[in-house]
Amino acid sequence: MESSSPSESTITTRRAYVELFLISFVALFLELACIRWFGATVAFLTFFTNLVLMACFLGLSVGLLAAGSTRDYARLTLPVGLVAALLAQWILYAHQTGGGVMVEVGGQGSPQQIYFGTEYLARDPFAWVIPIEVLAGVFFVLIAVMFIGIGQVMGRRFNAIPHRVAAYSTDIAGSLVGIAGFAIASRFETTPLLWFAVASGVFIALLRTRSMLQIGSLIGLIYLAALSAFGPGNEARTFWSPYYKVEYSADSRLIETNNIGHQQMVDVKTTGRAYWLPHLLNRAGGGNAFKDVLIIGAGSGNDVASALQFGAEQIDAVEIDPTLQRLGQQHHPNRPYQDPRVTVHLTDGRGFLRTTEKQYDLIIYALVDSLVLHSGYSSLRLESFLFTDQAMKDIQARLKPGGVFAAYNYYRQGWVVGRIDLMIDAAFGESPVVFSLPPQDEIRPDASQSNHITFLMAGNGSTPSVEEARRRFAANEVLVTSLDPESATIDGFFAPRSEGPIDALRPAQVIKAGIADVPTDSWPFLYLREPSIPDLNLRGMAIVGILSLGLILAFAPIRRGRPDVQMFFLGAGFMLLETKGVVHMALLFGSTWAVNSIVFGAILVMILLGNLFVIRVKPTRQWPAYVALVLALLANVLVPLETYLALPDVLRVIVSCTVVFLPVFFAGIIFATAFRDRVRPDLALGANVAGVVVGGLSENLSLAIGFNNLIWVAVGFYVLSALFARLRLSPIPT
Repeated sequence: MESSSPSESTITTRRAYVELFLISFVALFLELACIRWFGATVAFLTFFTNLVLMACFLGLSVGLLAAGSTRDYARLTLPVGLVAALLAQWILYAHQTGGGVMVEVGGQGSPQQIYFGTEYLARDPFAWVIPIEVLAGVFFVLIAVMFIGIGQVMGRRFNAIPHRVAAYSTDIAGSLVGIAGFAIASRFETTPLLWFAVASGVFIALLRTRSMLQIGSLIGLIYLAALSAFGPGNEARTFWSPYYKVEYSADSRLIETNNIGHQQMVDVKTTGRAYWLPHLLNRAGGGNAFKDVLIIGAGSGNDVASALQFGAEQIDAVEIDPTLQRLGQQHHPNRPYQDPRVTVHLTDGRGFLRTTEKQYDLIIYALVDSLVLHSGYSSLRLESFLFTDQAMKDIQARLKPGGVFAAYNYYRQGWVVGRIDLMIDAAFGESPVVFSLPPQDEIRPDASQSNHITFLMAGNGSTPSVEEARRRFAANEVLVTSLDPESATIDGFFAPRSEGPIDALRPAQVIKAGIADVPTDSWPFLYLREPSIPDLNLRGMAIVGILSLGLILAFAPIRRGRPDVQMFFLGAGFMLLETKGVVHMALLFGSTWAVNSIVFGAILVMILLGNLFVIRVKPTRQWPAYVALVLALLANVLVPLETYLALPDVLRVIVSCTVVFLPVFFAGIIFATAFRDRVRPDLALGANVAGVVVGGLSENLSLAIGFNNLIWVAVGFYVLSALFARLRLSPIPT
């Protein structure tokens, strides 16, 4: 084994503690920054769940394994980071300008899984086609290599500290501060300029020597971060919300999120036909104006403006993204958020449904699609828990007798519409009224709906307006909308189909044959056609596995000795514990960035408590903690997620946090006890982080078996780690 460099070997223990804390802060802070920035700049990377996260973890693992090498991989971090950032910006520019480059996704005409932003791509025969797998592989390698130097610095600081558990506690403390720092940065909607300036600035300060290449790369990174932070100088303004890169064009009032068109503010008094529909159907069916209205996904305010126009007395506008709501408040032509009848709730829609006690005359799902994953740790999307069978029952429970639920969107595929129809039918006791713009007579599972806004409307019990609409549609009538241009008075009336205009609204029959699987709180995947791992994900898993092996062989100097199998499986199991914790708490308390940060922070706190237990109690046997861990995991498996929803608020918090975080505590005890006795902490931690990569790949199994059953996989990993608990790395010559 190659020895560490002289400058590293002479570091004092006290300084090692300080620098271990700082490099752990950098690793976590930069990891979160990379997940946000690369996902927002190259949207295609988000199609491979956890890709950026696993690249960061792999790089750290390889760097830890290379801690004893005389080669200094830290010198690569900033230059390779600059190359990755330049490539990302070039891909974005080429995609936006049509610069002769096209990313080949494949299969989006009739997909297994809908990937937002690809449904509108048309093949250009003259473009240079890049398979998405190649693009993903290149960025995976670049990001991983960027983190190898960080992992190597971390490993060398670990080796300089004799007290293993204290060193690990310092590492966790630095990571905890990294999470807290990025949470604060998200809270104040800071830009990538701050993220990368902080992370790269602290990192370069830790280096023993600094070359002109590294300093130049630092300047280049900060320049690119500034460019993406504030936009390239065109008419669009760029913001960074806690969830998205948001671009707003004042001329068109168009809002793009992560470089995909998301919503447009319109004057609903004259051009908002789609937003009038629930109100016009209600009026034409003889119903009174909706008084109490709940709008989930209120966004920049179009639905709010329409509800006000039609006489709503009180509106609860729920929007998860503060930047989108603020843009609507500042720029919407109808000024809906200035109206005293409107109360804004910046929170998760499903969470609001469970916490409010109010009853509503109308609840609207207003273009609810996030275009972004909930976090880098799972396949969950921000809106996933709004489209499950239990969510529809929550909607029904919040409606007054005779109240109306309306949902509309570009649902992209007929089988998505069929699923929502089935879930509404199960919750409300009858199928919704369905029609689309432009009109169509039927919606088949395999039919593309990308160019249709599909509208679904259901009543809670006896609802005269919905029943009248059913009767008139059954009599072959259509809904005609009219607008007096001078007074902007909107009206709607039923007329015989033969007398109505060609664009009059008529019902669409939803063909549901062959649609067997509907989303549940354990399997909340509306845009995945059936429980399975899509081909693209399988190819992504293979790419990550092959490239990971290649990077380990290329950079890690270990050639002899047995791998630390116990540590490896502990890492794999722990990754799934984190995933389960994120999903569990998102369901119970909302899919917000704040809940996400609290969960990650709480997990690290539980690890610190496990370390404290090991320091104070000094356990000599690991099997009691293994038994307690497996029992705690079995409790997670045997108790369905929806069980916690029925508990009173305080009890729900106590029980759910205990169920989620207690296994982390026992896993922390096992890890700290094993880590305490390792001769080479860098190699043990490297094997552990490599296991985290395998755990991240295993998360794809949730697409086939659901999140609740994913715990069985974690149980398997921990059982394997227990079986290999006696296996240690063979002594390696230095």
